[in-house]
Amino acid sequence: MGNFLAGKVIAVTGAGRGIGRAVALAAAAEGARVVVNDYGVSIDGAEPSSEVADAVVKEILAAGGEAVAVADDVSTMAGGRHIVDTALARYGRIDGVVCVAGILRERMLFNMSEQEWDPVLATHLKGTFTVFRAASAVMRKQGSGTLIGFTSGNHQGSVAQANYSAAKGGIISLVRSAALGLHKYGVTANAVAPLARTRMSANVPMELKEMGSPEDVAALVVYLLSSRAHDEGITGQVYTIAGPKIAVWAQPRELRAGYAEGAWTPERIADFLPGTVGVDPMPMLAQLEAMARAASEGARPNA
Repeated sequence: MGNFLAGKVIAVTGAGRGIGRAVALAAAAEGARVVVNDYGVSIDGAEPSSEVADAVVKEILAAGGEAVAVADDVSTMAGGRHIVDTALARYGRIDGVVCVAGILRERMLFNMSEQEWDPVLATHLKGTFTVFRAASAVMRKQGSGTLIGFTSGNHQGSVAQANYSAAKGGIISLVRSAALGLHKYGVTANAVAPLARTRMSANVPMELKEMGSPEDVAALVVYLLSSRAHDEGITGQVYTIAGPKIAVWAQPRELRAGYAEGAWTPERIADFLPGTVGVDPMPMLAQLEAMARAASEGARPNA
């Protein structure tokens, strides 16, 4: 066992399988005491079971670490709070939370139902908020702590996952808001947009050229939870890790602006905007066109 997180108490949601499980195991291997949360549902959010969280705790204990299982639903305020309360009751503090829990319900936007929209936003976005909300109140008083949300490259947009994309974009804004609001209290917040082989990525209908393992992602998360990352002032960032590659996403900013005298009218804007302000091309649109060409040629598209 290492000591990168020695003395820290870390809570991980969605920790029963995939990336969440890898994060929980890696944190424990680096000396953290871990609260393992998983509602135990299938990819679409059905059939909850506490067995997966219990199984990960057993793995950690067998390796000589410390862990406790919590099977609460993070989409409820009580569930998010109970995860943090468990850390406090069992270990007396909370130093980091990692919100990995998520589900998928794919559908084209024009066919998507409220029943397919609400649970995805509730699990990903609200589920990150409930844990961040409970943890940040404690970390503010401690004067230290780290919040980590999980987003996706799909925050750029998705053909058949508008619900998932909206949630993942919301998580980025939530992380940046947390970074701004908690900076003076010594608390950092960052997001990870992983590319790794999991039960969710198994359904991606294309060949991903850059793909890593859950353990790669876990290594990055352990670093972001560590005092070394805190001392470097890393906060408000979005990182992708995909096998050998680590990338940082740009902060939102104005790309270009134009000014005109007098009041705007639709006609003036029509004459002014295209040539002066212009557009910022969507990389995803170009990718879709390339995928369509590959499909028309009978090939499996790359991304």
